Amino acid sequence: MSAPPVSHKPKHGVKRKHNLAKLKTRQKAKAIEKIEKKNDAVTFEVVFVGRSNVGKSTLLKNLTGRNVRTGKRPGVTLKPTHLYFDDFLITDMPGFGFMSGVTREKSEDVKNNIVQYIEEHADRIFLAVQVIDGPAFAEITGRWDSRDEIPIDLELHDFLEEMEIITIIAANKMDKVKDDEKDNMLNEIVKIFGYDGTWKECGALVAPVSARGGDIRPLVSHLKNEFHKMKRDDLFKHFK
Repeated sequence: MSAPPVSHKPKHGVKRKHNLAKLKTRQKAKAIEKIEKKNDAVTFEVVFVGRSNVGKSTLLKNLTGRNVRTGKRPGVTLKPTHLYFDDFLITDMPGFGFMSGVTREKSEDVKNNIVQYIEEHADRIFLAVQVIDGPAFAEITGRWDSRDEIPIDLELHDFLEEMEIITIIAANKMDKVKDDEKDNMLNEIVKIFGYDGTWKECGALVAPVSARGGDIRPLVSHLKNEFHKMKRDDLFKHFK
């Protein structure tokens, strides 16, 4: 008896995998196209920058009511997270500095990518919110000074000023500071940033906030004041 003819039809499992791969490719292409359309519509952007684990994502979540990737470990957010509101974009930049499980080389890449992103989109970035760990800021920058190195925080702040981007310093975790110590701590922070005078009179835009505690009113106030100066009161509605 002759052998049965060999079937060249693909097995159902192989065919299903092929169809799934094609579907995922189409879905990815549509997603990219959708994002490109959103980016093309953006005319006004605010970026949130700062060290890892200073509370940027939590602050943004409280500020906008929108879900933002958050994590307990430093370095969870490695790529920019975008929140789109018509022609308005808020970007949560990845945290720089120490990142758990991330090599020093990768950490440097992240910092360079932040600079590159801001340079590429400087024409639409009108505001930056630099989030710092208020209670730990003096100690962190002091460690850099002891090594005769310029703290990354100060480098970034100078870079934003060079790019002529208005920057608000959001001193987070103020719930950890006693009320009678807050002014002295904030005065020390603006001094480290190179400003003369008290934090209320030095000319810097300083917003003492507590993301976990839900007290973000000083930041909202600064944002709305700057939006008003730029004749963008319509952006108020996007903040709590």
